[in-house]
Amino acid sequence: MDEELLLIPATLTSDPRDQKRYYFENTPLRRVLTPLVSGVLWPFMDMQVRGFENLPDKGPVVLAANHLSEFDMFPMQFAMQRLIFFMGKAELFRNPVLAAAYRQLGGFPVERGARDPWAYQHALRVLEHGQVLGLFPEGTRSRKHGLLPAKTGAARLAIEARCPVVLVAVEGTQRMFKRSLRRTPVNITMSEPYYPVQGVSALEFMDHLMFTLADMLPAELRGVYAERPKGFRV
Repeated sequence: MDEELLLIPATLTSDPRDQKRYYFENTPLRRVLTPLVSGVLWPFMDMQVRGFENLPDKGPVVLAANHLSEFDMFPMQFAMQRLIFFMGKAELFRNPVLAAAYRQLGGFPVERGARDPWAYQHALRVLEHGQVLGLFPEGTRSRKHGLLPAKTGAARLAIEARCPVVLVAVEGTQRMFKRSLRRTPVNITMSEPYYPVQGVSALEFMDHLMFTLADMLPAELRGVYAERPKGFRV
């Protein structure tokens, strides 16, 4: 979901996505679908949440999570009372009916594989509205293979918006719907808020966040962040 997003230039050319309406608040569709989807998934998921008190009650927050499956965003949203606004790959928005629904559910598209200033700007708008922005810094699902190298978009956004990052460790979604007649244990763990430090680059901040996230995950899911470089401190 989260691609390599760069700082916005002084002027932007017109983007067709500007002709669509995006939402920065709860919507009737979201109020209906959230409990409905929760009820549908409950028989398949035994969710345990830790650290939910770490999410600030108000104000802009970047949620940075590992990405195991297409179901990750659901337990993340169920685990907290605040709304999460997610960046999604542009392919999900090709169908106009589904795109309208995704927008009402707080989603917005990002073009993967290239710089996308529009998506970066919209992510900043989410934070400017004091909302929670959900990102997967790896940019794609790692499934069960552990953390992949992260892009720096989450760190750049937090630095520019001057807001904290809360890390979310997701474990168990990679096994959902693969165990017959048994609920799959799904663990959601949230870190304390991490604030950008003046003088620290986005790359340094992102490395700090990802090694911390790795420590929150089982050893088999730490991937490229399983071992810190010599002299590196979290």
